[in-house]
Amino acid sequence: MNVFRKSILIGFTVLGMAAAHAQDTAPAAGRHGDTASMEQRQAKMSEMYAKRQAKLHDLLKLTAQQEAAWTNYQAAIKPPMRNGARPDRAAFVKMSAPDRLSKMIEMTKQREATMQTQLTAMTAFYGQLTAEQKAVFDEHAMGGKRGGHGRGGWRHRS
Repeated sequence: MNVFRKSILIGFTVLGMAAAHAQDTAPAAGRHGDTASMEQRQAKMSEMYAKRQAKLHDLLKLTAQQEAAWTNYQAAIKPPMRNGARPDRAAFVKMSAPDRLSKMIEMTKQREATMQTQLTAMTAFYGQLTAEQKAVFDEHAMGGKRGGHGRGGWRHRS
């Protein structure tokens, strides 16, 4: 029985070493496991965003008077393009814990300010809609009844 245990232990050791070697020699992948460039992913996301907004525009059947409000709303909610310069993680890790938390609060305040601007624009546009258009907007905008972020939540559309 002792020989059997040693054989299993040796087998697991060899498998672990092989997995570690395979991980070291694998090509560096992006955050989501692909090697697509940031520009390609950004272009794809922009294309998907434009398609969703065009679909919403068609579903709303806006009148000529509502088009100006739609244009203002779209200008306010359009996601900003990343300029490629991401925060330096190494510098973030070197910060003290209070400085990191302070930086995180600062970034949260920036996101909140952006969301407040978007809410103001959405409220102005929403006020221009008829009851039927509001129902369509509620169903399809910001993820609708299914939420809108990530799988099964916000921004998940089929």
